[in-house]
Amino acid sequence: MTGADILKLRKKRGILAWSLVLALAPILIYFVVAVIQHASNPSQHGPAGGVQNFSDGMRVIALFFGPLAALLIGVEAGTGDASAGVFRDLVVTGRSRLALFATRVPAALAVTVAMMLCAYALLLIGTFAFASGLPTPSGTLILNGLGFTLLSTGILCVVGVGFASLTASKPAAIIAVIAWHIVASPILASIKSLGSSREVLLSQALAHFSPVHVGEGGHGATVVLSTGTAVLVLLAWAAVFLALGAWRTSTMDA
Repeated sequence: MTGADILKLRKKRGILAWSLVLALAPILIYFVVAVIQHASNPSQHGPAGGVQNFSDGMRVIALFFGPLAALLIGVEAGTGDASAGVFRDLVVTGRSRLALFATRVPAALAVTVAMMLCAYALLLIGTFAFASGLPTPSGTLILNGLGFTLLSTGILCVVGVGFASLTASKPAAIIAVIAWHIVASPILASIKSLGSSREVLLSQALAHFSPVHVGEGGHGATVVLSTGTAVLVLLAWAAVFLALGAWRTSTMDA
């Protein structure tokens, strides 16, 4: 059944196209601009590759545009059957509703991972091809960066599947999750008077695992968390939204 859900996502060419644009275009633009700047004024702008540009590029795909692409895929997986009008047909076949929901998650993650691997490969190509003698990332940093990229995009994909299944509305799910993760969460993280309650924010838990500095404010590590707390926060976000999505799928009218 997971294979069938992957096929459904593959057939959504519009969603896949926009997800690829979000995953790949920012990296392409980043390196093209950096190469042009270096070629036009080498004294002011260094080579487009190397460790620093790798770190900047990784932040682009792991904290900003990559999660947006993952969210699109997760929301499509969560609402695909309902929006296509086939949910009733699937239910009357006698399939378990929980099984129908459960297969959406690995399918969405599989498509997300494939896209993020492409984006990360593009980042590595630019990093080494345009290094021009600058220090390049070590193997450890490359592996840690890949793990962080897959973690940050994977968790948004899972949240997207669960929340979209709960709302059964693609536009509402996309707008709500983007507004929370990109706008509201950074603002709340910057309010020091909230104290330790900011530790429950998903963006802060993700920033804890970043192998590169993610800056202050915005998606920066504004709140200091222990590794155990960060893991619990990530697991809690995934568990809560998966539980809500599973409940909604089990109770919604066919």
